[in-house]
Amino acid sequence: MPTAEIVYRDDSVIVVDKPAGLVVHAAPGHRGETLVDQLAGFAAGGPRERPGIVHRIDKGTSGLLVVAASVDAHRDLARQVRDREMGRKYLALVEGRVGSRSGTIDAPVGRDHRSRERMAVGGRRQRKARTHFEVVELLPADTLVEVTLETGRTHQIRAHFAAIGHRVCGDPRYGHGSRYGLTRQFLHARQLTLRHPATGREMTFTSELPADLTAALEIARGAS
Repeated sequence: MPTAEIVYRDDSVIVVDKPAGLVVHAAPGHRGETLVDQLAGFAAGGPRERPGIVHRIDKGTSGLLVVAASVDAHRDLARQVRDREMGRKYLALVEGRVGSRSGTIDAPVGRDHRSRERMAVGGRRQRKARTHFEVVELLPADTLVEVTLETGRTHQIRAHFAAIGHRVCGDPRYGHGSRYGLTRQFLHARQLTLRHPATGREMTFTSELPADLTAALEIARGAS
């Protein structure tokens, strides 16, 4: 089982760099170690089945997330997420060449009518969702984009880009599966900005692309 790297830790917050393949917390149908298990004894606050957790990233997505280390910190960090004060930026390689240099996908998402494991624009029990993006690099057949979440719905980035015809490369659920040697979606939580719950200091953390995504990007740059 892959192990998360702790990039910062104090009495209030734990910032981790989660590898792809690691589930944040247990859910029905999942067996095996989770990030919550790896942080047992350090994380605190919130429901006892997922102590410290204030936001998540998908199993197949790598990158940064913050976990509370105290009950008070959990309360404050959860508020930052709810009030959209926490900054979360991702790098994604999406299929096709995106026509605009930047844009916003503003479309509610809910459970897909045909599959409960998928989210879809206009799905059941839909909730407001907004995703901002900027083109980082146009490749021969695809586009590298930086994505900023304004809301944080389940599978939001993956469902939003699928809805506009630019699926995340390698996505086994919303895309066309393996591409450029990928075994998971090309989606990485590269930057996290938060205000420290105890000191009020703004803190920004950055994570480099992991080796599998770097290799896939190099192949995509040479595709024709």
